[in-house]
Amino acid sequence: MSYETAVARMYALGHELANTPSHKFDLAHMRVLLGALNHPERRFPSVLIAGTNGKGSTAATLASILQASGLRTGLYTSPHLVRINERIRICGTEIGDGDFALLHDVVDRTAERLVEEGELPWHPSFFEMLTAIAFEYFAQNKVEIAVLEVGMGGRLDATNVIEPRVSVIADISLDHQRFLGNTVAEIAREKAGIIRPGGVVVTLPQEPQANDVIGNKILELGAQGVSAVPYVPPVSPASDQYFIAQAGGYVSRYPLQVMGKQIMVETPLVGRHQLRNVALAIATAEVLRHQGFAITPETIERGIRETHWPGRFQVMPAEEGAPEYVFDVAHNPAGAWALRSTLSACYEDRRLTFVFGAMRDKAIGEIAEILFPLAARVIATRADNPRSATPDEIREAAARVAIDIEDAIDVASALRRARALAGAQGIVVITGSIYIVGEAMRILGVRL
Repeated sequence: MSYETAVARMYALGHELANTPSHKFDLAHMRVLLGALNHPERRFPSVLIAGTNGKGSTAATLASILQASGLRTGLYTSPHLVRINERIRICGTEIGDGDFALLHDVVDRTAERLVEEGELPWHPSFFEMLTAIAFEYFAQNKVEIAVLEVGMGGRLDATNVIEPRVSVIADISLDHQRFLGNTVAEIAREKAGIIRPGGVVVTLPQEPQANDVIGNKILELGAQGVSAVPYVPPVSPASDQYFIAQAGGYVSRYPLQVMGKQIMVETPLVGRHQLRNVALAIATAEVLRHQGFAITPETIERGIRETHWPGRFQVMPAEEGAPEYVFDVAHNPAGAWALRSTLSACYEDRRLTFVFGAMRDKAIGEIAEILFPLAARVIATRADNPRSATPDEIREAAARVAIDIEDAIDVASALRRARALAGAQGIVVITGSIYIVGEAMRILGVRL
């Protein structure tokens, strides 16, 4: 089977969230599939990371720390910006097309046999297939540890079949209510489903409802709660002291005591919210050190500095006659607030032109009310995705924001218009959806 055929067959299963039937969320079926593959998920230690916002940044930072510590490290994340291969990496290198095609064939044939024999009632979903491929790839390539980002929720997510060395819960807010619940407490209960009896869970204080749920789950299961608070630097409400401009964009830089030694944290992941994600990664690395992994303050410092996680306040410097571009996948209100805070700190007096697109099931109106007041002009567009809201739907959802919104039929035309409006001295902010950001990065030739 060719790589192109394998990818086409994956997408033929349907988008991982669009019209997902509730019966797909069943870990028993995932365990049957993995059992037929000789349980690849049991052949490497792992860390499992859940949360609404920040879990991908935390995962990328932790994986970079582990890699800098000399460990053969797997990283499984979702969704992807441009290519499906981005989701499965070993030591920063994404799975090759040939390996993806081969492992897809193995997992797909196994799934079809299980359906034919009545062991499975239906074919595994897109995300179940991809998770099985990732586990098989990590097992075959003998990773020494894998960092796994939960796809959605936690309790019934396909990744939750593993027995993690550490469970990590990043910030929780409202998102995916159709699947996870309509309150922060309900969503927190799903995220807390990754905590194991007697296990270790790393987290940070957040909304009271989420704190109550996580704390009660830790007590109920006799787990050990580890706070990442000691690794979060103090931030005053108006402070931008940690944001440092340098060639090619910004970094966050600050001193920190880690394992009894002062290090200089320097992360390319910019924003006050990222201080929390870095803290979660550091605290998790310290837990893993106590479990016998060879992690030092020096490798933590280097791993943070070398973290690569595109599309998160990523700056493409201005070329002659062109604006500067900022890419950020702010796809829910919490992400929008984080982006607004960082834009205000980094571009207080600059003219901002927004290229905005979102999925139809997102809180578009609320995101628009948070972000659009910063913009001199907004260009609404849509990604090549059936879940994408149309420009008309975006304008209708943003009706309470007093700003002119232009239409663009696709991302390419939106970028052309934004460049003309922004001029050489302006800033173009591309946001609202990972799919919009991914298409824009591909069109502009940004290397992932």
